[in-house]
Amino acid sequence: MSVEQGFDSNFRYVMVAARRARQLQNGSQPLVDSRSRKACRVAQDEIAAGKVGYVTMGSPVHKPEVAAPDIPKFAAS
Repeated sequence: MSVEQGFDSNFRYVMVAARRARQLQNGSQPLVDSRSRKACRVAQDEIAAGKVGYVTMGSPVHKPEVAAPDIPKFAAS
């Protein structure tokens, strides 16, 4: 058994696939077209397509900056 590309261990791959499969079972829309209707297989297809990733505790999460709308300031009376 080999480690999937992009994952440091088979355990991490299984955990990511299981979490994504749970999301699919709870109503999330699939990110790729799959021949299977089973959530675990669809999750594996999504990982293989590079649509699902993971973040470890040691690595920083980079969120894109989004311009916030102007918030009106109210004067205290």
